[in-house]
Amino acid sequence: MRYESIPSSLFIENRKRFSKKMSPNSLAILVSNDVMPNNADDVMGFAQNNDLFYLTGIDQDETILVLYPDAYKEENRAVLFVKEVSEHTKLWDGDFLTKDEATAISGIKNVKWVHEYEKTLQLFAFEADTFYLGHNEHIKRITSEMVTRQDRMIQWCKEKYPLHQYDRAAKITRELRPIKSEEEVSLIKKAVAISVKGFEGLLSAIKPNINEFELEAELVYELIKNGATRHAFKPIIAAGKNACALHYNSNDTVCKDDQMVLVDFGVCYANYNSDTTRCVPVNGVFSPRQREVYSSVLHCLKEGSKLLKPGIKHSDYEKQMAALVEKELIKLGLITNEDIANQKPDSPAYKKYFMHGTAHHLGLDVHDVGLYSRILEKGMVLTCEPGIYIPEEEIGCRLENDYLLTDNGNINLSEALPIEIEDIERLIQKK
Repeated sequence: MRYESIPSSLFIENRKRFSKKMSPNSLAILVSNDVMPNNADDVMGFAQNNDLFYLTGIDQDETILVLYPDAYKEENRAVLFVKEVSEHTKLWDGDFLTKDEATAISGIKNVKWVHEYEKTLQLFAFEADTFYLGHNEHIKRITSEMVTRQDRMIQWCKEKYPLHQYDRAAKITRELRPIKSEEEVSLIKKAVAISVKGFEGLLSAIKPNINEFELEAELVYELIKNGATRHAFKPIIAAGKNACALHYNSNDTVCKDDQMVLVDFGVCYANYNSDTTRCVPVNGVFSPRQREVYSSVLHCLKEGSKLLKPGIKHSDYEKQMAALVEKELIKLGLITNEDIANQKPDSPAYKKYFMHGTAHHLGLDVHDVGLYSRILEKGMVLTCEPGIYIPEEEIGCRLENDYLLTDNGNINLSEALPIEIEDIERLIQKK
């Protein structure tokens, strides 16, 4: 693994919390993600199913977890199935986890080979009444036309055991995962610390006429060098007008002398993620207008982040953040009080220059699971990311930090990532 071992106590505790939410005499089945094909016999990098990782810590494909809290035999209350190690697999793909290694990681004593799954489940199903099955309910934009390993497991179970009751494992994990344990917070902090190294590497390379992908290369080099497992998402390196496209990531344009570059990137460390955004001047000095826009966004970040605290409704937070940005847009001469007075209720004037939400859960997923109808609570980790986008001036500015909610407000987990104008200019100019 590219990351330090995580205490099995984290996963043991997660399973206890999950099991308490299950109905009587039920079992839960969580499966790993597929290894996705690329072309011919090539494959993409493997990323684990995050609900399975949350409950086991196992970062390997062809893995199945069965939880049966009411099983008569204690050894059957948590059973882990992993793919069998053979000399053939070692030769072609290297080592996979042994049973002892899987136990050490997960804290599950009953580990079997995955080919034993069907026979074992048949014994459990004879006594159990309900199956909890995993499924990606969080967002269907990406997976709506895909048949995943979870989909195949659901189909198989319903064909094999049509008279059992079925429930959703995601209903439980979306309740549990938003509240982060100390160990989870420490992993997010590690991801952020690696982000700092990457951003500093990018600052040391930025100059007029450099290509966006060259800056991406400097960023990636430092991230991997300092221990990133992988990108949390494909980095956005957007110069000038490119920064006005919210999900731009072509990263193939030359950065001009008078432009500002928006850098939105995240580090995945041990499957936990950071998500941060900064904006920097190509020539090392913000122009008067860039400084003006940047200062407005930074003001919204500093004031808006204060609103992220336990007891607040997410919708109320977003309304207050929108009001902060609206005032700054007036100061910048982009909208007027008359525009606001004449705006339509469903089309506020500020949305011309600020069109997205500013806080999302962060954890095993970059946009982590959790209901936004839920009141914010201690232990949640959320981003704060206001922005102002002015296509006619080829300026797009977004600033983003990651915050841990506490009894006393929040803690900025990304405080070490340079953000003040003077600090960014100094770091660029000292190279």
